[in-house]
Amino acid sequence: MPKTGQNISRLGLIAWAGVLLAFIAGTTGAAGLPTDKPLQPQGLNHTGIYALRQIEPNLTGDGVKFAVISRSISYVDGEPQNDYRPNINHTCFKSAELSFQDEHRLPAGISPHSTAICSILLGEDPSGFNEKIGEFHYQGAAPAATAEVYEFWHFLTNNIFPQLPPDADIITASIGLPFEDWWTRGIEAMAEHYGIIVVAGIGNGSNAYDPPLYPASGANAIGVGVVASVNSDNLATNLSNFALAYPEQSSTGPTGSSRCKPDIVAIGNCLAADANGAKQYEPTGSWSSFSTPIVAGTIGLLVQKAKEEPSLHTAISPDGGNCVMKAILLNSANKLPYWHKGQLTKDDDHTVPLDYAQGAGMLNAVGAYKHLIAGQNKPGDVTTIGWDNNILNKTETLENVYRIAIPEPNGKVITATVVWNKHYNKSYPFEPRPDKDVNIRLELRAVDPNNAAIRYLLDYSDSAVDNVEHIYYPADANYKDYEIAVAFSNNSQSETAVSERYGLAWSVGDRQNNDSIFWYDLNADGIVNEQDFAIFINNWQNSRQFPESYVLGDIDADGAIDINDVEILLSHKNTEADWRSK
Repeated sequence: MPKTGQNISRLGLIAWAGVLLAFIAGTTGAAGLPTDKPLQPQGLNHTGIYALRQIEPNLTGDGVKFAVISRSISYVDGEPQNDYRPNINHTCFKSAELSFQDEHRLPAGISPHSTAICSILLGEDPSGFNEKIGEFHYQGAAPAATAEVYEFWHFLTNNIFPQLPPDADIITASIGLPFEDWWTRGIEAMAEHYGIIVVAGIGNGSNAYDPPLYPASGANAIGVGVVASVNSDNLATNLSNFALAYPEQSSTGPTGSSRCKPDIVAIGNCLAADANGAKQYEPTGSWSSFSTPIVAGTIGLLVQKAKEEPSLHTAISPDGGNCVMKAILLNSANKLPYWHKGQLTKDDDHTVPLDYAQGAGMLNAVGAYKHLIAGQNKPGDVTTIGWDNNILNKTETLENVYRIAIPEPNGKVITATVVWNKHYNKSYPFEPRPDKDVNIRLELRAVDPNNAAIRYLLDYSDSAVDNVEHIYYPADANYKDYEIAVAFSNNSQSETAVSERYGLAWSVGDRQNNDSIFWYDLNADGIVNEQDFAIFINNWQNSRQFPESYVLGDIDADGAIDINDVEILLSHKNTEADWRSK
């Protein structure tokens, strides 16, 4: 049995930050949600999970199974000491269906890291209390789901090495390693061969000296970055208001293999169960360990819905279902200020599908749900929102075309995302199988209104290394008919592979209102002042000295930080956020 290195980085070394503080006094007032107390953690509110339960009160994760991978805190001579479990005596786990996988050679110990993660994912406590904020109703992302918690090393030994998938719909892991290893490829192989959905944290950024971490950096995993809280002296404000994904706090791409990561970002700073007290809650801090269960929990709600509706079953099929769910998640994400593909350039980067800090954007649980319930559409005439689980086959067709009609294209944006699995051997050391891989190209075309036989290529995404392609393009007022084409790319594809299964998601929506203070408030303290100008000048210099660095400052989004951005920043001096006075 091979050993792995012991320098595995814990993504969310919990920075227990003192006291906790209050949040909104208002409540949701919806069936299935509490009406008399504020909800916590509010990171779930910001990403739309509570709003989704307003739409579907029964979406609580019922019937969904998670495999939660948790690393032991202590190792002796390279052996885990079994202190990996959440504190199941905490009140928020009173009704939770939690079980554990270990080798029982040592008494099980408690992990604060695991306790916080499991509470964000599965917690439920109608009588939560903190002396600084009073009473609240604590409700995790998928409180009615079941979970089996695996100690990391035992999971590698008993599941990854022999390729025995856990009895779970979703694997979630808030741990990582700076480089690819046999076990990270083993997780990739498990996702490919069994269709299991893998969600993992990408790392805590340059301040933590974290490059993009594996398994989140793997081709077949969903890599999650973190959107930071605002920078305020008021902790209640920090827990209810959120800014951007900053390279200092959330690891950015490209990976060592030039892959674009993360895939998506979510809130990290959550009120979570404290392992040191049965009724105590503390804020976690903005770490990707805690954004990961929010994304995993959202997927769990989608899986529940797909299980309940026979017409949606192919979205969770072992054949390509993990690709469909990833495509839906990415396609529905909200673009935050400064989102752009790849490096900072004047032209849209057609060879890098996602933003190196935001991925496809911030998690939008309601948007993902709307994509899912829109249903599967096959190639041909399709609705303006939907998804497909399909196959490209060179012996049958070189492309699948989805035709969309937009009667009123003004102010609309067309978004499309295609995802497919990379291939790996099914046995140790799980080497890649490039002979089985293909590359897929995604195109957006307009149909000539005067001659339906004429097509105009508006945009395309065609990476040589990624197995995600993403288009985000404003509809043209001159065209009402469009085509989304999923095609074989001429870009380094295998000459022997003849087919590939893919998941596709698309939508036509209103252009986002990106009038956000975070275009100018670069330190997220709620006011545009000299400190932001100092950050801007430093970023400007870095963009000139290190063109490949990821920096914020291109306010007018023309692909360069320049004097035009200076003038815009100056025009917003002393602008304040509405939350600054709270």
